[in-house]
Amino acid sequence: MAPKKAKKKIEGGSNVFSMFEQTQIQEFKEAFTIMDQNRDGFIDKADLRDTFAALGRLNVKNEELEDMVKEAPGPINFTVFLTMFGEKLKGTDPEETILNAFKIFDPEGKGRIKADYIKEMLMTQADRFSQEEINQMFAAFPPDVSGNLDYKNLCYVITHGEEKD
Repeated sequence: MAPKKAKKKIEGGSNVFSMFEQTQIQEFKEAFTIMDQNRDGFIDKADLRDTFAALGRLNVKNEELEDMVKEAPGPINFTVFLTMFGEKLKGTDPEETILNAFKIFDPEGKGRIKADYIKEMLMTQADRFSQEEINQMFAAFPPDVSGNLDYKNLCYVITHGEEKD
């Protein structure tokens, strides 16, 4: 019996390896191996410092290296490295996290928030949005005729890159 051809994507539910195609995983493995300067199977501050030095950046502050290492939930082996890249490349929090943030402004759970209200909150609280950022958001996700923002659809598009059918 002939061997089966390798699948382009490794199958699996929440398995980090299912996030990437086989060729991407190989490229990440090569990058990990280059960064793991002492070849112990983990990337630590010393590995990062050596990697920066190899790239010509010699004066990396300890705090900067510590901040990078702290981004990981624990020691950075290849699986953690791949997971971190997956999260960075995806660039967003999980859909449920974003939905929960919007639900604070929607105590009745209707899935819609008054556009004027969310605009005010985004421009006056925490990491404030600029008027340009508000304009971009409403251009991409205009409020309905009643002036409501469908945040459930917005969250879906942010995390999946396309509207629900």
